[in-house]
Amino acid sequence: MKRERKPIEWIGSCLKDLRAFPEEVKDSVGVALDVAQQGEKHEAAKPLQGFGGAGVLEIIDDFDGDTYRAVYTVKFKGVVYALHAFQKKSKKGISTPKEEIDLVKKRLKAAEEHYQANYERGQP
Repeated sequence: MKRERKPIEWIGSCLKDLRAFPEEVKDSVGVALDVAQQGEKHEAAKPLQGFGGAGVLEIIDDFDGDTYRAVYTVKFKGVVYALHAFQKKSKKGISTPKEEIDLVKKRLKAAEEHYQANYERGQP
């Protein structure tokens, strides 16, 4: 039985930022987001620390000596929100920099507001 494909909503500059990634990275992020739209979790997607569970996920891809990250959430019924895409610049450890986490939190709040305005009322 085939599941209905969930729509994806892009918050802030996420889509524009993702489009600036190398083709190989865009492909791997695209596959992981496609899997999320089908209601599954790609093996490369891991819960982002600090968000209390598996509702906010991060895809990490290394390419040509650089690390790229894309963050999305599946915590809202029937829709995937792409929250942030960025190249990790810091060479200090593997943790996500605070300013990137703060931006994800801000965009998660924007996603919640969008969901309440557009999905909870049964519009799309």
